[in-house]
Amino acid sequence: MRNFVYLAGFCLLALLVGADSALAEGAAAGTSSLSAIGAGLAIGVAALGGTLAQGRAVSAALDSIGRNPSVSGKVFTPMILGLALIESLVILSFVIAFFLSS
Repeated sequence: MRNFVYLAGFCLLALLVGADSALAEGAAAGTSSLSAIGAGLAIGVAALGGTLAQGRAVSAALDSIGRNPSVSGKVFTPMILGLALIESLVILSFVIAFFLSS
């Protein structure tokens, strides 16, 4: 619950910072800088989430292999497929952040 409160507070802070420059008269100059900050935050959060997800996936797979070594062939392929899908989301967020910043 505490993490959710921190996340909600951070999102509210980001909205308040963006609202000041969006309502200013010279907002066209500040838009690209806020876009770059948003892109950097997006790739950072995506990398953090992807890293945590990959760690949990590998941990669960190795735990199941440790409990029953005979299923290592059946667990290894879905684990690699899951890791590839998680990493593809991180790469997709990098591409979106790249397009936002340019």
